Amino acid sequence: MADFETKEHNQIHARPEGSMGYVALVAAVAALGGLLFGYDTAVISGAIGFLRARFELSPMMTGWAASSALVGCILGALCAGTLSDRFGRKRIMMLAGAMFLISALWSAIAYQLFDFIIARIIGGVGVGAASMLSPLYIAEISPAKIRGRLVSVNQFAIISGMLVVYFVNAIIAQQGSEAWNVQYGWRWMFGSEALPAGLFFGLLFLVPESPRWLTEMGKEDPAKNILSRIGGDEHAKSELLEIKATIAMEGGSIWEVLKPGIRTALFIGVGLAIFQQITGINTVLYYAPEIFRSAGLTADAALSDTVIVGIVNLAFTVVAIAVVDKLGRKPLLLIASAGMSLSLFFLGRAIRLEQFDEGRWVLFFVLTYVASFAVAMGPVVWVVMSEIFPTKIRGRAMSVATVCLWVACFFVSLFFPYMLETLQGLAFWVYAVISALAFVFVLLILPETKGKTLEEIAKSWL
Repeated sequence: MADFETKEHNQIHARPEGSMGYVALVAAVAALGGLLFGYDTAVISGAIGFLRARFELSPMMTGWAASSALVGCILGALCAGTLSDRFGRKRIMMLAGAMFLISALWSAIAYQLFDFIIARIIGGVGVGAASMLSPLYIAEISPAKIRGRLVSVNQFAIISGMLVVYFVNAIIAQQGSEAWNVQYGWRWMFGSEALPAGLFFGLLFLVPESPRWLTEMGKEDPAKNILSRIGGDEHAKSELLEIKATIAMEGGSIWEVLKPGIRTALFIGVGLAIFQQITGINTVLYYAPEIFRSAGLTADAALSDTVIVGIVNLAFTVVAIAVVDKLGRKPLLLIASAGMSLSLFFLGRAIRLEQFDEGRWVLFFVLTYVASFAVAMGPVVWVVMSEIFPTKIRGRAMSVATVCLWVACFFVSLFFPYMLETLQGLAFWVYAVISALAFVFVLLILPETKGKTLEEIAKSWL
């Protein structure tokens, strides 16, 4: 692969047909940012119990240790949109990759809680930036007919990162005793992230810049060449004309998001972002071992069941990739929110009535909840957020939505240990009601964007 902005700026080669393989390869590299997103956010699930023992943490301090990275996520999402609109999507993704690497190494050698928190916040900045830039970049480089699938690949990568780190955590935990894990095991868990972080940073040198961002910057030749490589010469000509025409209709100020029409898009993006988090997914992804231990499982069994959660999450994300461009965004989100609400209700009931049966019922309802989330609320929310905003403000508008997502995630993660300890099953009933509200939100407000180009979607708001 070559960087087309630097190597082919002045030369447009005839390409009667595009290459879907090329698009998929570029999307896969960008999706490594999603893999690191999942790896970095889920590594805490296997380490949090050992961290709590190592630093003798209270329930609230345990929540802070687990959620401190989310402070960085908020900062990263807040800045990445403006920076990517100014300097390009690719450069800021590379910056995020560097932060992943620094955080992994620093977390591994931290000997005080303060050092650990700072290292996790730095990693969180990378997560916040990658969480919005990877799907945004994939959306801007993908043809409309497969955009949903390719953006959903980013969610597949997020879940893959989570699943990989579940295995890594379990393998590391088995290398020594409880005392060894409290002293050293958790360090290896965080340090293991350095390998995928270095790979992501290196491969980004090989991918092109977003053709839509290049067009906005007046660099039409490299933009046209990238579009030709994606869909062929005719596709490039028509797409470039449509991109230029739509950009001409748009204002460049972030205050554009408050104008009628665009304001609706922002409301939808922010609403979906918040619902994705406050329906409780990170209570499972961050604290799955703690939930299973509360149901009477041993530490080893809890980590093993967490791996099963990761496998189900991945499998149903594959289902989402297969059907999102066929069924559409709205039907999948309705199915997901209904399934999540029912699963959370029965999970809360099982915990309140102590229907543990060696943890089988708790595991079953956790898995149905995760499957429902994975089939839409995870991948499809990112698809919608990456495609509903106009080009000139897409980075900044998506930043606003993503910041709201990470703020919601932070408060859910911070308070869940306390809620689980004090409310027990009632905590999951709270999330069940919120999932029902998400169903109503999608039913009444969300339009369908399946099969439309980004420019068609933007014009519908303008």
